[in-house]
Amino acid sequence: MTESFETNGARVAYDVAGDGPPVVLIHAGVANRSMWDDQVEALKDAYRVIRYDTRGFGETDTDAVSFSNRADIGSLLDALGVDWAHLVGLSRGGQIGLDFALEFPDRVRSLTVAAGGVGGYESPAELPPETWEPVEAMWKAKEWEALSDWETAFWADGPGQPADRVPEIRRRVHAWILENYRAEKEEGEPQPLDPPAERRLGDLRAPLLVMLGTLDEPSTTDAMRHLAASVPGARLEEFESAHMINLEHPERFNRLLRDFLDANRG
Repeated sequence: MTESFETNGARVAYDVAGDGPPVVLIHAGVANRSMWDDQVEALKDAYRVIRYDTRGFGETDTDAVSFSNRADIGSLLDALGVDWAHLVGLSRGGQIGLDFALEFPDRVRSLTVAAGGVGGYESPAELPPETWEPVEAMWKAKEWEALSDWETAFWADGPGQPADRVPEIRRRVHAWILENYRAEKEEGEPQPLDPPAERRLGDLRAPLLVMLGTLDEPSTTDAMRHLAASVPGARLEEFESAHMINLEHPERFNRLLRDFLDANRG
């Protein structure tokens, strides 16, 4: 059942399933909290699974205000009376989770980052700027169908991969992207972590699990290898997958995640 709380000009939608140590799931920028359906089912027998829509996505609404994605997680935990949680994020959600773990280390029991980013890290595998020119042009023209087609091919299929590789995942991701663009929701002004994560990786205290897809866009794959190599004790797992690892390989993803959470249950 969808619930909500208010914080800094926003009404944030979330839901909770199960009971036990809390786990917060942070969705990708091409999705909403429903992308975690399989993970909720896999964890709710032993964990209190919390997922929410970030500002600009799903059922969350925000005014045009300056805000912190990290503070929003803190407000979510406060609204639920939770002191700390395990964090799991994919893509943009992974970067948000990493930033939160660095800013609020006492509130994170473990951190899982899948196909995410590292703020401030300049990857040598970054694609040339012209790669993104069609995206910018379609966004300015509000060509939502065409833009959703482009992003689906890039993030769900994987760059250069055939459109029939993961048809059901492609359908779901396309629907999420198109729904979000058509809603034209206010996103607010997110404030980045300062100094950025790249300059603070040595401060990360939470046990870290990193996952990457070998068919993902190259700078994301490189950033995940860099993150795992920069944090002592981090565990790195690779999948033959594009960006949406949890959708392509739910059984292995869930098994690895559950084992990691159990090992750091607290």
